[in-house]
Amino acid sequence: HRMVNKLINKYLAYQYRKVESFVQHPVQTQNAVLKELIHCGRDTYFGQQNKLNQVQHREHFRSLVPLSQYETLRPYLDLIINEKRSKVLWNTPVRWFAMSSGTTEDRSKYIPVTKESLQAGHYRCGQQMLSMYARHFPNSKYLLGKTLVIGGSKQLNQIGDGIYTGDISAILIKNLMFWAKYSRTPENIALLSDWEEKLNALTKYALRSDIRAFMGVPSWLLILLRRIREVSGQELNDLFPHLEVFFHGGVSFAPYQEQYNQLIDSTKMQYWETYNASEGFFGVQFSPDSKDMLLMLDSGVYYEFIPASEWDKPNPKTLCLDEVQLSENYELVITTNGGLWRYRIGDTIEFTNLQPYLFRITGRTKSFINAFGEEVIVDNANKAVAAACKATNAIVAEYTAAPIYFGDTDGGAHEWLIEFEREPSDMELFTRKLDEALQEANSDYQAKRAYNLSLQAPVVQSLPKDTFIRWMESEGRLGGQNKVPKLSNNRKYSESILLFVNKIRH
Repeated sequence: HRMVNKLINKYLAYQYRKVESFVQHPVQTQNAVLKELIHCGRDTYFGQQNKLNQVQHREHFRSLVPLSQYETLRPYLDLIINEKRSKVLWNTPVRWFAMSSGTTEDRSKYIPVTKESLQAGHYRCGQQMLSMYARHFPNSKYLLGKTLVIGGSKQLNQIGDGIYTGDISAILIKNLMFWAKYSRTPENIALLSDWEEKLNALTKYALRSDIRAFMGVPSWLLILLRRIREVSGQELNDLFPHLEVFFHGGVSFAPYQEQYNQLIDSTKMQYWETYNASEGFFGVQFSPDSKDMLLMLDSGVYYEFIPASEWDKPNPKTLCLDEVQLSENYELVITTNGGLWRYRIGDTIEFTNLQPYLFRITGRTKSFINAFGEEVIVDNANKAVAAACKATNAIVAEYTAAPIYFGDTDGGAHEWLIEFEREPSDMELFTRKLDEALQEANSDYQAKRAYNLSLQAPVVQSLPKDTFIRWMESEGRLGGQNKVPKLSNNRKYSESILLFVNKIRH
């Protein structure tokens, strides 16, 4: 074991030197990435359309290539999937599409994944993540045991000739090197599509394995760990005496920290934040003392940043890495070796340090709820409210929704504060139809609602007439651009409104 650990540490030290290199030369690294991306893209269909062969430098790139969103990407994806065209967005074949949360007209988004975005992107960043952790914990031995990975629940589906879709975690597991597969949850368990079956298989696997690390989304893992404790009748620290780290991402960890502290002795456990999306692997926690993440600069992703003041403009101005400032909210724009060009991912970040470039995720450019990985957007919510109104002959004047957490045993739900113009004929039916329509509109919400495990049925509170307008008046927010956010990922507005209603009633 000592020999194996020595080899592992040597390899991780080599990986960390790459991290040090881009930390010391951030702008040069990014310029080199852009140059390589343009080289690979200039002979593609997209490259010819946008005159990539004329691009000499980053200013040129900004002026020639338009910013894009999923709607502008769709026609190119259709050429790849339906018309079997090659070299559309990238100069190597796109064999995989990662399914991500839907937009207004699609149940799911299909994000192109290439050999380069896997190898030079996700896997390289994964190795650098391990190297950053090892830098702070040189005596770590978790790689000598097993890592419990709770991957995506979407099975891989064939949608064309040699073209597959699935969760990004499923694609990553499927394409892993054999040596990396050895220390992780076996593929046949990790990729099970039935959640109950997967939970049982993962529990059995964990109970017979030397689990030393976790990897996955906090909300899902919490359900699994509770199941393991329940089935075994033992505490997790006794079951897994060498457990030391959880590499987590996907949703904010803050609401879950206390629940994990109750399950696992916090003095022996590290929680390491990551920002790994379908579109790329962008950030990794840099030190144990802070959740701030290091922007990954050498993984085939070129970054630009849109200041908040520009978000709603028809042609927003973007900033390059050396033009950003601390404590400003920026929307992320990425150009990647997966074939995304100046793509507005919709996530917002704030830099907390510029040497090195450390940041934290601040949210999305649009209001949403993503407390349990469900990524519900306003369009989903509007459709669901409309369907529930139709079924119960109700009229909704105003609403807002936010997550509620039910403590350490029952996960949580969405709480809907609704002011009705006309009350539903049947409130129970209204709630059920709301839930069903949300599942219909959003595949991630549907997955989280399965078996009531991480997300319970919605909780609907009917508010007195004129609550919202009177509340806004009390907040000094009447008129002009002031509006009640339809969805919020925290309870700031909900709690304030409920407090206000309580005051009126008493």
